Amino acid sequence: MRYLHYDVFTDRKFEGNQLAVFPDGRGLTAAQMQTVTREMNFSECTFLLPAETPGTDVRMRIFTPGSELPMAGHPTIGTTFALAHEGVIAAGRERWVFGLGVGPTPVELTWAGGALSFAWMDQRPPDYRQPASSRAEIIRAAGVDLAAVDATGLPVEEISCGAAFSFVPVQTRAAVDAAEPDLGALRRLTSAFPGGHVGVFLFSTEPVDPAVAVYSRMFAPSQGVPEDPATGGASGPLGSYLVKHGLVTREQRRDMVSLQGVAMGRPSRIHMRITEDANGVITRVQVGGKAVRVGEGTLDL
Repeated sequence: MRYLHYDVFTDRKFEGNQLAVFPDGRGLTAAQMQTVTREMNFSECTFLLPAETPGTDVRMRIFTPGSELPMAGHPTIGTTFALAHEGVIAAGRERWVFGLGVGPTPVELTWAGGALSFAWMDQRPPDYRQPASSRAEIIRAAGVDLAAVDATGLPVEEISCGAAFSFVPVQTRAAVDAAEPDLGALRRLTSAFPGGHVGVFLFSTEPVDPAVAVYSRMFAPSQGVPEDPATGGASGPLGSYLVKHGLVTREQRRDMVSLQGVAMGRPSRIHMRITEDANGVITRVQVGGKAVRVGEGTLDL
């Protein structure tokens, strides 16, 4: 089986979040896809299949080393770049629709000189819930300083735009970096969502770089990902949290950036765009970024 290796949410090789894209997943069982993903040992792998739903261009299944996900951001953005490079997505095309576990998922495409330069994926409007695990349990499991969380005056919330994450606001970038998660405790956390949460997301809005709205880390040991360099599936909910709690201006909501993966040596820039109606209700959530091809290979099955 041929696969393509991309680094996502970056335009530099060996940064961002690694992704293996399998352009032809036909004939593979879910168990085989899971085995292959464990073998690759990236945060996620994608497997492409013929479209199953009218209005979609292709079916895509997404796996972490631990389980299949109904949707995720870095696999969607990275696979879009891979398909554009392969010519499956014709140069200049402005819209592509993946069939994911959450349903049809459109992606907006921007081109430069015949090459894909940027992609925005749509996510569901946010669903905010009080976490099923206690605030103290979540903070303790994440290994972050309680005082650094309390100092923000902000709540710990569980939010889903297709995949649920627990969000923990932290006062400073240094406190985010200092977090030492208890992976066993993270696995024992319970979720307010029927499908369970994916992971715990720490972030700080401490001003560091004028081009960056938040500095972040994400831990998902229950999915086989102790720490993720870039989490697009959490970035739609993150942008929604920032808007809900008034942490960004209206102008910033058009393109917010989360800087993630720095502590891992794989800096990633995930863009977020939140659209509201006249009543301040979030009507559209988009997550975007770039990706760069690293190489390709084959697996013998």
